[in-house]
Amino acid sequence: MRIAVVTGASSGLGREFVRQISENEAVQEIWVIARRKNRLQELAAEIVGVHVRPIPLDLTVKDDIQIFRELLEKEKPDVRILVNAAGFGKIGTYADISPKDCDGMIDLNCRAAVDITVISLPYMREGARILEICSTAGFQPLPGLGLYAASKAFLLRYSRALRWELFPRGIHTTAVCPYWIKDTEFIPTARETKNGRAVQHFPLASHAHSVVRLALWDSRLNLAVSTPSPVSFVHRIAAKFIPHCVMIAIWELLRRM
Repeated sequence: MRIAVVTGASSGLGREFVRQISENEAVQEIWVIARRKNRLQELAAEIVGVHVRPIPLDLTVKDDIQIFRELLEKEKPDVRILVNAAGFGKIGTYADISPKDCDGMIDLNCRAAVDITVISLPYMREGARILEICSTAGFQPLPGLGLYAASKAFLLRYSRALRWELFPRGIHTTAVCPYWIKDTEFIPTARETKNGRAVQHFPLASHAHSVVRLALWDSRLNLAVSTPSPVSFVHRIAAKFIPHCVMIAIWELLRRM
């Protein structure tokens, strides 16, 4: 059975990936993973033409990761597409973000993405594609969004290295690095801290539909990194040539405007 696996599918980019994969990719079933079972069931009822299997799991819990491993062992599917879209961020300095949220960002954005990838790889063959949902935040250090940016830098570099390791198997890995996205829950959730106004505005923010459409296109082209908006593309290029100390100073100015 040819399947796609999408984590973080209950909302935001994950949900949009499910919609577009169901319309444009040759899979027979989509396994959707997130904590909120009711959201997954609503999504499954919404999708037409492809069977959607809700798998309610909390990927920060290792026992839930084991449930996914056992499901793969039992079903032995042909995983054609893996989208690691589960993740969250919090705005504020080290003093504004709770230890629980710090641990949660590391667990979900880093460890869970690696665990799901490694567990899925034995069920992927030539031509399969992995999309690790990173962020432009991974291109540079970002005070006021520091831990989130660091977690996405980890995932970006993991994705780039994994791409080379999987080259002999013909499995393609793309690190997707979007800019702010206005029509998801990310920004409201990120602002739920003691200093959620540490970033004042989100100019030129993208839409989930266009980000996912371009990310899937870049994945089909086997690009190493997808920057699915003009702002994310410019940020990626600038971060290659401008010293981080200068980029941080620019960010410190922009986030207060």
